[in-house]
Amino acid sequence: MIRYLLKILLVIVSVSALISCDRDKNNPGYNYFPDMTYSRAYETYTPNSNFADGKTMREPAEGTIPRGFLPFPYEKSEEDMIRAGKELTNPLEKSDKNLERGKLIFQRYCLQCHGEKGDGKGLLFTSGRYPFPPATLISEKMINKPDGEIFHAVTLGFGIMGPHGLLLTPEDRWKVILYIRDSLQVQ
Repeated sequence: MIRYLLKILLVIVSVSALISCDRDKNNPGYNYFPDMTYSRAYETYTPNSNFADGKTMREPAEGTIPRGFLPFPYEKSEEDMIRAGKELTNPLEKSDKNLERGKLIFQRYCLQCHGEKGDGKGLLFTSGRYPFPPATLISEKMINKPDGEIFHAVTLGFGIMGPHGLLLTPEDRWKVILYIRDSLQVQ
């Protein structure tokens, strides 16, 4: 009989323990470390008394580079464009996949100004919305221009063309150059 009561008592205690650990909206259970459950973190732009300048958002350490970002060691100048032409070469192979991606990027970012054929007669110019003629990509000058110079121009902009370095990954910029060389500059 005592054994039977002990078994019943053990079952009751076990069930009670399992039920008491339940956590839902109506029965939150116990929090042994509430500071870990409910963070007392500061919001990004709120004042913070922990720092001398009173700011929560900190400046990154000097010399840090964001993940996935490669610094471009050239300035927007003619001299640096020529230097980039000598130092940079297209690291990508000419393949159907790379040319297809280059064509897609060209259609999305370049076609409006440079035109479908790369002749500088894009819709923005031919419609009269943009008064300055964009560069033709199929001229002798552009055909003879090194890939590094074109990469520099796409990255930082050139003349009236704005920079596309923040819009396109370096790989996509090289793919556009592959597409221009292979599909538009053929003679």
